[in-house]
Amino acid sequence: MNRYFLFLVVVLTGCASPYELLLRSPDADLKYQKAFEFYHAGKYTRAKELFSQILLVNRGTARDDSVQYYLGLSQYYGADYEEAETTFDQFAQIFPRSPFTPKARSLRIECLYGMTYRWELDQLPTYTAISAINEFLYDYPNSELAEDCRKKLDELNERIEKKSFESAKLYYKVENYRAAAFALRNVLRDNPDNRYREEIMYYVVAANFRYAVNSVSFRQRERFLAVIDSYYNFVSEYPESKYISEVEGMFRRAQRATAKDKAPEIVE
Repeated sequence: MNRYFLFLVVVLTGCASPYELLLRSPDADLKYQKAFEFYHAGKYTRAKELFSQILLVNRGTARDDSVQYYLGLSQYYGADYEEAETTFDQFAQIFPRSPFTPKARSLRIECLYGMTYRWELDQLPTYTAISAINEFLYDYPNSELAEDCRKKLDELNERIEKKSFESAKLYYKVENYRAAAFALRNVLRDNPDNRYREEIMYYVVAANFRYAVNSVSFRQRERFLAVIDSYYNFVSEYPESKYISEVEGMFRRAQRATAKDKAPEIVE
């Protein structure tokens, strides 16, 4: 039985490739050397496997940060972005003063950015990426990577702003005008600098107007007053808006409907 077992070991070992033998080897120094050779040759999958194997062996040694950093690089350039993001995040926490840390954090941002979705979909990954970028810019405001981070930050914030605007506008599209006005005002309350502010304020006027028009007669006056109020808010900020003629038409009808001693206008 023992001879048969030894025979199998010899046969299987003889069939193994040099790389498979390397993976089985207990020689951490050899694996360290070969991992870098594979990495620089662009063989990232093999480099990743070797760096992973020697990660714990080198914990607390002078090689520690190099092994974990190059593990992340191997994952990143091998297009394994989720694993790379985790590795770079852990790296920055374990080695905050390593010379590799700024680059590791910037590559983590690249991974997070690549895992975000267009504005119509879930924006939780976008918030995670925004948080990472803000932390990076706070710690490295003068980094050569800062400008690219700011561009990404602006793009991601635009997605968030568009998502909040379009979500609120959906109430208008389904003709729930009261909810639309409320939701749109909340968008501006949460973010007064929303880049869609002009459109949001226009839809507040329009939603208030549609809500008033569709109200029962004895409720119309007070609701047209809300139209007038939102109109003044709009024109004070955007007197030259492309929506100005439309909101002025709503305003005039609201004025007629709220004129003293005059019954509300009946709208077909």
